[in-house]
Amino acid sequence: MQPFDSRQADEVATLLALAEHGSFAAAGRALQRHPSVLSKRLGALERRLGIRLVERTTRQLRFTDEGERLASRFRQAVDLLDEAEHEASLGAAQLRGRLRIALPSAMGRLWLGPLLAEFALAHPQVVLETDYSERFVDIIAEGFDLAIRVGELADSRLVARRLCAHRRILGAAPDYLERHGVPRIPADLAAHNCLGFSGLHSYPEWKLTRQDEQQPVRVRGSMVSNDNEALLCAARQGLGIFAAGEWLMSRDLEAGRLVRVLPEWQLDADAGVYLVRPSARYATAAASAFRQWVEARFAAGPPWQRQRD
Repeated sequence: MQPFDSRQADEVATLLALAEHGSFAAAGRALQRHPSVLSKRLGALERRLGIRLVERTTRQLRFTDEGERLASRFRQAVDLLDEAEHEASLGAAQLRGRLRIALPSAMGRLWLGPLLAEFALAHPQVVLETDYSERFVDIIAEGFDLAIRVGELADSRLVARRLCAHRRILGAAPDYLERHGVPRIPADLAAHNCLGFSGLHSYPEWKLTRQDEQQPVRVRGSMVSNDNEALLCAARQGLGIFAAGEWLMSRDLEAGRLVRVLPEWQLDADAGVYLVRPSARYATAAASAFRQWVEARFAAGPPWQRQRD
């Protein structure tokens, strides 16, 4: 079947106007077209279908049986289009329908996933479809309504709202520091067992910053992984010094399983945690409600900081 084009739309409108108004003159006034234009459209439709739809006389029109049936089917089709448009407009105005959200896997499981149930309970007509992944999904190409991203943003097509800062900090188990000593300056890290996250762009170099000061240190260690949670487990067991987002270490720091190393320094400059969406226009009510909800949850600070308050 060929796509529905403007020519077909004009022919459908012509046939329905003729059926409703009974003459080319009246139909032309309704469609704001000259009667001769409508006559040509009707003729084109009949030639394409190979059947007479309307008998024409100088005084009146008479629809054939085939013309009556086709006009009736066209009315049904127009009603379906109207219904589809109405349903689509309801999706923009009512809190219902599917909402596809892309989340960073580790942060999502630890901090964001548990909060989603609150939104789902508050909006039972919304179906949340969440995708947990550390990759930067193409939310436009893959059909996501929203995404939460960690780090720096490069896609200028997206509308982004910064929810909070993202700080990468250093930590280690007290047992490790008792055995190997506490680094006092960034250069001391070169003599320590530093657990390496291969997903860090600068690895094996750690770029430590303190206000406007930056000190790069080339680190080495007995474990390298693309999974920060695996490195966190190793750090808890006293294997070495670990560098990761504050959100990943916060519970271990609070419980004393880890302690900050070089607490005045952080890895790289401040990045952010962002809520991104394809466009600020034409957002559904569900997408707008989720945006407002997550912004409210971060307004008093990210959840990994509020746990200490």
